[in-house]
Amino acid sequence: MKPVKLLALAVALFFISHTAFSQTTDTKQLKSATIKVKGVTCSGDLKTIAGNVEKLEGVASCVAEKPGATTKFEVKFNPALVTEKQIYAAIEGTEGCKDPKDRPYKVKP
Repeated sequence: MKPVKLLALAVALFFISHTAFSQTTDTKQLKSATIKVKGVTCSGDLKTIAGNVEKLEGVASCVAEKPGATTKFEVKFNPALVTEKQIYAAIEGTEGCKDPKDRPYKVKP
């Protein structure tokens, strides 16, 4: 490939990746939601659920309080890229800590 074409390709890839990243993390576009979840029993559950939610495109962060009967997760996300319903599905689709086939977490309205 000629150096000019290679440079043009590199510049194009930079702008594409930079644009996609900025859409996810632009704080002006972020919405914050507190999501209550039942079934969280340990700190491992907190990490697993938060990690699963943070994998979604458009989610900037997912932080939880300590586990309890109902655990609150504070999720910051870009609503142009991900919906609250998709976040709920990611939470409820997270594998259980004790049994990977179990889906014990339920979003509380």
